[in-house]
Amino acid sequence: MDRLSGLDASFLYLETPAQLMHVCAVMVLDQGTMPAPYTFDALMAHVDENVHDVPAFTRKIRGVPLGLDHPVWVRDQQFDIERHVHRLAVPSPGSYRELMDLCAHLAALPLDRSRPLWEMWVIEGYRPDDPDGAAGDERVVVFAKMHHATVDGVSGSNLISHLCSLEPDAEPMAQESEKGRPRDPSRAELLGRAMVSTATKPVTLVKVLGPSAELITKSIGRAREGTAMAAPFSAPRTSFNGTITAHRSIALADVSLDDIREIKNATGTTVNDVVLTLCGGALRSYLDERGELPPTSLMATVPVSVRESSRRSLGANKVSALFTKLGTDIADPLERLEMLAERNRHAKDHHNAISADALQDWAEFAAPRTFGLAVRTYANLRLAEKHPVVHNLVISNVPGPPVPLYFMGARIEALYPLGPVFHGAGLNITVMSNAGQVHVGAIACRESVPDGDALVRHFPGELERLRKAVAGKR
Repeated sequence: MDRLSGLDASFLYLETPAQLMHVCAVMVLDQGTMPAPYTFDALMAHVDENVHDVPAFTRKIRGVPLGLDHPVWVRDQQFDIERHVHRLAVPSPGSYRELMDLCAHLAALPLDRSRPLWEMWVIEGYRPDDPDGAAGDERVVVFAKMHHATVDGVSGSNLISHLCSLEPDAEPMAQESEKGRPRDPSRAELLGRAMVSTATKPVTLVKVLGPSAELITKSIGRAREGTAMAAPFSAPRTSFNGTITAHRSIALADVSLDDIREIKNATGTTVNDVVLTLCGGALRSYLDERGELPPTSLMATVPVSVRESSRRSLGANKVSALFTKLGTDIADPLERLEMLAERNRHAKDHHNAISADALQDWAEFAAPRTFGLAVRTYANLRLAEKHPVVHNLVISNVPGPPVPLYFMGARIEALYPLGPVFHGAGLNITVMSNAGQVHVGAIACRESVPDGDALVRHFPGELERLRKAVAGKR
């Protein structure tokens, strides 16, 4: 039995029927590399065999009586793989459009909290469109979902690797073994732990107030010097900054990692700088086509992993975040990159001055009942449309495998990550590198962004524009 950290539990409290807090991934598999012909039964048996000793796949949440403390993880003694791995087929003709509609529908379904918080939907009959417009060879697609209370971007990527190998006929990579079978705690034990936790919160509050007050003072100084990260509540309003619904739209794109690295090396910037520049350019083109481009720059929240610097051993989510302007008010892609690189350096310096565990420390004070009630009230009153925009969207850059991976012997051709969307920020763009490619996954509230392809189709063009601008300057 393990207690959820305050940050992990916050993702449970943030969830509403419209604001679902799971992360997803779309894996496109080439079954032609499999040592034996593909069958769904064999794939499910493979997953079953390799998840039993990985706690994140076999634990479920149990609430504390009266909501006095954050929930705890307990092992699901009735774990059944058939409750988690499902089989579907893409509607005819099985092209990209039908796959996206199906994935958007699956992303809009909540996870069952009475069981471990993950699912895999094995989708058969997908025929990706080739450049000539004809249907290509059939592929199997795995649409995976896992609650954010269980994983962040880095740990989610690591969990996928538990089911993968480096060669088609090799065993999956090493797994994290679960020691013993934890017992299900009694009601009295949960209440006792909750009372101790509640009694120690004033002491914890005193410990975090001092550093937080000092941070505010330093942030004011940075703002006066022009070296602070972008300030929240200063973003322009767009069509995807309002109250969201339960409907989703999904769109995917690919760009070359080698091209991004070439630009990075030529300009002395970082891969993340280039990725954010492409996002800014794609958003600028998308909004300009719709006649909605604001005169000031859009602002993104960028999650940052603090796994290496955190002093906390418990908790699945070890993340912080920084705010950055995307330069959507700048037409020239190279000028946008240079601006972003400078601002990101300031934002990183500002972020590094903040304790790696600050977000986790403050999240401990999220009360289960009042936090959830506040989120529902916020949504019901549509308050996201009545106050200044906090941020326009979330953009995540997740490092992926540098070499090809094989899922049950099938080569992973593409791995598209998808994050959650929020009231007030109904668009999420997540990118992941995979064996020389960068896969872009965009998920949005369907009413806010009905056609995600109108956005992501700009990524390849923006990369080419930036590459030419860099070459021209050189």
